[in-house]
Amino acid sequence: MRSQLAFIFASATLVLAPLSGAADAVTAPKITPKKSNSKATTYTVYAAGDIAECKKAPADQSIAARTADIIFHGLEGDKNAIAITLGDNTYPVGQPEEFSNCYEPTWGRFKERTLPSPGNHDYGMPKALGYFNYFGDIAGPERRGYYATSLGTWRVVSLNSNLNKLEMQKQIAWLQTELSTNKQSCTLAFWHHPAFSSGGHGSNDNMKPIWKMLAQAKADIVLSGHDHDYERFAPMNEEGDKDEKNGIRNFVVGTGGAKLTPMFLPKLTTEIRSNSANGVLKLTLHEKAYEWEFIPIPGTTFTDKGQGSCH
Repeated sequence: MRSQLAFIFASATLVLAPLSGAADAVTAPKITPKKSNSKATTYTVYAAGDIAECKKAPADQSIAARTADIIFHGLEGDKNAIAITLGDNTYPVGQPEEFSNCYEPTWGRFKERTLPSPGNHDYGMPKALGYFNYFGDIAGPERRGYYATSLGTWRVVSLNSNLNKLEMQKQIAWLQTELSTNKQSCTLAFWHHPAFSSGGHGSNDNMKPIWKMLAQAKADIVLSGHDHDYERFAPMNEEGDKDEKNGIRNFVVGTGGAKLTPMFLPKLTTEIRSNSANGVLKLTLHEKAYEWEFIPIPGTTFTDKGQGSCH
């Protein structure tokens, strides 16, 4: 059974200690890197959305178990690594039983090292009850579903794309303050419904104001799910046009475990896409740069690798 442990780095020694209480609502999970002679610490992020579906197979035989294995082994070998969920953490409606019976045995193995975000299937329960009960404070304060934390020189922002108009305005105001006070060199934001996608659901207009704010602040990476496929775009400006110098690099990674779905015609800014493989996106976050790699589950062959620089 997964031990309820928090990772605490002291000097050059890794110390495991029992969790003494709820995680910090804004900065969880807290990762303090080991000291080294290098000028900056590299962090690793494993991300995917549309994850735990156990209708046709038990948890240990689900696709979510196979994507979880990729992340689990990555976290084992990298003490400065975390997981990110891009919404639709369980299917079909985010019931508490779905989290306990399907998510917990798979991606729940590294819950204490996860930054989550909610999707529309999580909101199949009123107020995303199952999602917020399961993740608790690490899903953000006051059950609002958005928060921010830092990984070295990176500011990492989790947003909620499921809010009504009033709550969305509150999130936008919060994000404006967050971006105006951000002193980090690089910015990564993530949520469920993609602002730009050529998948079956397509682009989501409700998240365009968020995208524009991030573009104006020269954010570097945006991650989303919702469409059950993988798609990487060229860096884009606030209007979604190609901008290699100042644009945001956008990834759709709805490949965490749910059945893959059809795609429409690619966008002008689409660089690569596939609905042939479940898997996870691995991001290596350097001081002022990043690398990406899509890691497919065993038995599939689609891959994608590259690198970029922060603005």
